[in-house]
Amino acid sequence: MKKITIDPVTRVEGHGRVSVHLDDNGKVENAYFHIVEFRGFERFIQGHPYWEAPLLVQRLCGICPVSHHLAAAKAIDQIVGLDPKDLSPTATKLRRLLHYGQVFQSHALHFFYLASPDLLFGADAPKEKRNVVNVAIENKELARKGILMRKFGQEIIKAIAGKKIHGIAAIPGGVHKTLFPDERAYFLQENDTPSIDTMIEWSKEIVDFIKAYHHKNFQWLDGFADFPSGHLGLVRDDGALELYDGRLRAIDSQGKVTLHDVPCDDYLKYFTEGVEKWSYMKFPYLKNLGRKDGWNRVGPLARLNVCDYLSTPLADKELKEFKSYYAGRPNNSTMHSHWARLIEMLYCAEEMKALLTDESILGTDLLREGNRRPEGIGIIEAPRGTLIHHYQVDEKGMITKCNLIVSTTHNNEAMNRAVRWVANKHLSEQKEITDGMLNRVEIAIRAFDPCLSCATHALGKMPLKLEVFDSENNLVAEKIKSAE
Repeated sequence: MKKITIDPVTRVEGHGRVSVHLDDNGKVENAYFHIVEFRGFERFIQGHPYWEAPLLVQRLCGICPVSHHLAAAKAIDQIVGLDPKDLSPTATKLRRLLHYGQVFQSHALHFFYLASPDLLFGADAPKEKRNVVNVAIENKELARKGILMRKFGQEIIKAIAGKKIHGIAAIPGGVHKTLFPDERAYFLQENDTPSIDTMIEWSKEIVDFIKAYHHKNFQWLDGFADFPSGHLGLVRDDGALELYDGRLRAIDSQGKVTLHDVPCDDYLKYFTEGVEKWSYMKFPYLKNLGRKDGWNRVGPLARLNVCDYLSTPLADKELKEFKSYYAGRPNNSTMHSHWARLIEMLYCAEEMKALLTDESILGTDLLREGNRRPEGIGIIEAPRGTLIHHYQVDEKGMITKCNLIVSTTHNNEAMNRAVRWVANKHLSEQKEITDGMLNRVEIAIRAFDPCLSCATHALGKMPLKLEVFDSENNLVAEKIKSAE
């Protein structure tokens, strides 16, 4: 048997490794997506006072700190005796605006900076070509809009949290400051950052762009890493997509409901996590379906599959077209994640406008109080999917237990299956290990927009090293690819 190692995977957040095992005939025997570094965040947060959690957990990641901040804040709200419905309307709307800004900027970062080089230049383009610099050179307007769209989301975060990264907005029972009229006006008017109306217009344009791209390239997009899977996400009571506070819904690959809109506080009744000796990242699954059949994708593709509609008009129109592509059946095509992600950008832009034009977002009723509880659970939809924070505290308010199930952890099984799909399709058919073949493995992983630092709290450098081992584990070939 020979073994091919891709270490680490490039253009993702964090450090992972892929190994492909070939038999003596050069056929793929198995393939794995390994997470190889560990920091143990769930352990070292123990002993800290509960009110520090929303601040500390942001350090899990510099890409989606707001997601961890808000999930932890929702859990800490419960510890001080408040459920989401108990917060003031202004506090809830400010948190939602912060969250939509985070999802908007994160989706812009992934599509324009990480995914677009593969889509625009192709999997077989030289690695020197597959980067955002060349996107800017050859598609200046697309790159310009991508940069400004991400900036808009970051400015929303800065206005509410004080900083674009690792700011402070949510505190136990609400938020620490309101949005001031001049801050709101900045987003409603054209200035050095385009207005929210422009963001909606550009979001619609980029959805049109990806639809045109799909029409031209459907032959490889539809079938690439297409495999049956479950899908998990939050929905409102009426079945609409919900990113901040909703109920858990899951469906299988055929659309059968496997988790019927259960309250987030009951997640432990339905989920557990498996482990494998070759990865630090766990494998969540539904208890009633078991490890083999109970795993789910999460993120934009899954969210659009499980929801009934979107609450904003332009995005809902796009959702209907997206769902019609497979005649209402669940979409299991991994590369359609990019299309779904851009529809969500449009949705977030519309939601941000609704909040920015709501006078109550300038209110001063920011904090509420309740009676202490020994534990709290906070679940939101982070850009990459369903994010769970669960804390228990002692009588002194010190954290005694912390459980984090992050989006990329939910996607662990799906990413491994995507790697195996690509390996079976492209490595088994080729005798020479080419850069394009390796990049196809990475393209499959990148479609999930994994945040490996969040998933196992890993740090690592980003060159790619490929090693081939014979059946006796002797190194017979080596290929090193620089970071992209």
